[in-house]
Amino acid sequence: MNRFRLSKSVWLLSVLLGLLLSLSATPVLAVTNPQSGPIGLQGTVASPPPTQAAVISLPRAGQVFTAIPITVSGLCPKGTVVKIFKNGVFAGSADCANGSFSLQIDLFSGQNDLIARVYDSLDQAGPDSTVVTVTFQDATYGTFGNHVSLTSSYAKRGANPGQTLSWPIILSGGTAPYAISVDWGDGKAPDLISLAAPGTFTPTHVYAAAGVYNVIVKATDKNGVAAFLQLVAIANGAVGQTSSQAGSTNAATKANKFLWGPAILLVPLTVTAYFLGRRSQLQTLKKRFNQ
Repeated sequence: MNRFRLSKSVWLLSVLLGLLLSLSATPVLAVTNPQSGPIGLQGTVASPPPTQAAVISLPRAGQVFTAIPITVSGLCPKGTVVKIFKNGVFAGSADCANGSFSLQIDLFSGQNDLIARVYDSLDQAGPDSTVVTVTFQDATYGTFGNHVSLTSSYAKRGANPGQTLSWPIILSGGTAPYAISVDWGDGKAPDLISLAAPGTFTPTHVYAAAGVYNVIVKATDKNGVAAFLQLVAIANGAVGQTSSQAGSTNAATKANKFLWGPAILLVPLTVTAYFLGRRSQLQTLKKRFNQ
């Protein structure tokens, strides 16, 4: 009878192990990351905002320009994003990777008060730079009386390599229709977009490799009046990682989930089988001793 119980226990354990091994190879357990859904959780580590202001080296205060775009450059705290504002309106952004920044912006007709403001990875603003006032003598404004402007609510946006990055941009002023050029900074040909009226448009792009890219948007209206906007795009991941490598990382994550699930379930079954076998052995020895 004891041998029958032991054989029955071993048979039951074998059946359970077979079921677990078959489940571990079933793709139903696959988990794709990142997951999408109506609810998401995001955690951030609190840190103080930047305390050091950027310094605008160029242009110099009092300069007069007759053509756009102009170059704005200077010094900044490493690891921040620099946003340039002209008369309080966002004019463009640049990454401060090596303690300096440089970008191209357009100007309003007449006086422009330029300010550089740094932001950390949590989008916390640091102090403003000293105001640099320049003047733009716009010949086209005297002829057409209408300035074209580009701006966005986002100075920096990101997506994983191989995934679509979308960027809402606001176009105002000028005379319709408009020709839009979007250079995504990865060596591919710029996207060309035609707009029949001013408003918000949303260009999209897919980066093949991780990195930080300067995005340059140019808009030209019916009369040839132009506007420029430079932005910072982030393709998430280690610099140089391609979309296929990002996919391999997700596959490795799936494999780990396959292996850990059965291993965790095997622990209590192994312990149970050990004690069942031990109990059967003790009962057999006791019976022989009594005989």
